Amino acid sequence: MHVVVIHRWQEETTELVQALAVTLRITAYETRQRMIGGGPAVVASFADPQQARTLSAKLNQNGVATLIIDADAVRNKAGRFVVRRFELKEWALRIEAVDGQCAEIAYGDIDLLIPGTRILGQSETITVTERKFSLGRTILSGGIPLTKKVERLEEVNKEERENVLYLYAGERPPVVFSQSGMVYDGLGTAMKMSRELNFAYLTSELRRLCPAAGYDDRLLKRLGQVRLLGPAQNPETNLDLAFEILARSLRRGRITG
Repeated sequence: MHVVVIHRWQEETTELVQALAVTLRITAYETRQRMIGGGPAVVASFADPQQARTLSAKLNQNGVATLIIDADAVRNKAGRFVVRRFELKEWALRIEAVDGQCAEIAYGDIDLLIPGTRILGQSETITVTERKFSLGRTILSGGIPLTKKVERLEEVNKEERENVLYLYAGERPPVVFSQSGMVYDGLGTAMKMSRELNFAYLTSELRRLCPAAGYDDRLLKRLGQVRLLGPAQNPETNLDLAFEILARSLRRGRITG
């Protein structure tokens, strides 16, 4: 699936909104919702890459920059460096992946940090026991109200949230930190009492050590994820795509700006 993303336009005029609405075949109101914050925002998805290129060309003619991203390729995590351990050295970040691979990245090479919140939905079936009024028992008891025990199965949905941080440095694959997937002993004496505190400390230290790196926190809230991905992409299953879109848009803006 190839998604078409709009981002970076000079000014949101009525003429531009109308032109985009016609091109996208949606209402002007829906168009304005997609344009909130200046993008990026997914506006369409196609199985055929040529259809995506055709729409992208039409949008470009209206003065709106676009991206075309292969969503299926993004979902393949083979290109990401998923961190298991890390160490904040004096001049560089040392990282170790879940497969044992190690790397060092100079702080000056880090150009973008994007934090986010991953929402993990889980469901389980539990047995619920209730007591209900029993007419038969009540009659047999001579009119004394009696109850009986009734068991039923009930599906319970749970929602867990996990902090994640994507780090970008030059042409390297994205480096992914997840709050629950790491060991924090590399912090040494700075290690805190909980994973949440350790993750917050890591994020703040990377921002301090990489002052020239860009930082964007809109993926920390579900509203920001929904605005970026649009109504057709579920944030729970497409958060990696949201990171890829935001990173490409921000990095392209830094290059051209």
